[in-house]
Amino acid sequence: MRDAVARALAEDLGPLGDLTATLVPADATVAARITARGAGVLAGTACAVEAFAQVDERVSVTWHRVEGDALAAGVVAADVAGPLSSVLTAERTALNFLCHLSGVASLTRRFVDAAAAANPRTRVWDTRKTLPGLRALEKAAVRAGGGVNHRGTLSDLVLVKDNHLAGIGISEAVRLAKERWPARTVEVECDRIEQVAEALEAGATMVLLDNMVPEQVRSCVELVAGRILVEVSGGVSLDTVGAYAAAGADLISASAITQSAPAFDLGLDWG
Repeated sequence: MRDAVARALAEDLGPLGDLTATLVPADATVAARITARGAGVLAGTACAVEAFAQVDERVSVTWHRVEGDALAAGVVAADVAGPLSSVLTAERTALNFLCHLSGVASLTRRFVDAAAAANPRTRVWDTRKTLPGLRALEKAAVRAGGGVNHRGTLSDLVLVKDNHLAGIGISEAVRLAKERWPARTVEVECDRIEQVAEALEAGATMVLLDNMVPEQVRSCVELVAGRILVEVSGGVSLDTVGAYAAAGADLISASAITQSAPAFDLGLDWG
C-alpha cells in the first residue's frame, strides 16, 4: 500500500512538485471534510491516510465511518486538518484511491445483495482482472463490499482452464496437480456437463462453470450433489447474478466488480 501511494504521488508531483501549492502562505491551515456525494460503500481509507502522511505528517485524518460502511449522499466520512498547502498537494491522490476503491466496494455490495436475495449460501468473489499494481488494494475493497477473494496470484491454487486443456486432458491435469501439490486446491474450468463429470471423477476440488446459462448450472449442481464446490463465471452481471445463485452456485465470480466499477464520488470540501 505504501509503495502504491508513493508511486501515485510521484506520478502526480512531477520533477518540481506542486507549483501552485507554493503560492499559499506557509503558515495557512485548513479544516476540511471528506463527503459522500452519492450512495455507496467506503473503502480505501488507509490509502487516503497514507497519501496525506507521505506529503506531510502534520495532516490529520479523523474517520467517522469505517471500511465497508454504507454512505448516503451528504454523509461526512472524515475530517482532514493541517497545513493548507500540504492538504492541497495530497488531495487528488488521496481521493483517487478513495473514489476508485470505494467504487469497487460499492459495486461488489450490489452483486452480493443480489446474489443473497436469491440464495443466502452463494458468495460473490473477484478475479485476477485487476489494475496492474493495485490487485491487493482492489481485493481489499472487494472484501469491504462483502465479497470474497479468489486467488491473488498464480501460485495460490491450480486452475485448469480451457487454454490449458488444449495441451492436456482434465483427468491427467488433475492427477499431476494432486501429485505435485497435494495441499493445493485444484479447480477445473468446464463448459459442458461431461467435463464436470470427468473433473469430479478425477478428484478435482472445485469446478468452474464457464459461460453456462442458469439451467445448465442447475444440472451441474445436481450432478455434483455437494461433493465439491461449484463456481460460476463468464459474463455474470447484476441482472443475472441472482439467477445463477438460485441455480445453486456456491461461488459466483464477476470480473466487473474490479474491472468495470465506476468511481464512487467523494469530495474534499473546505468548511
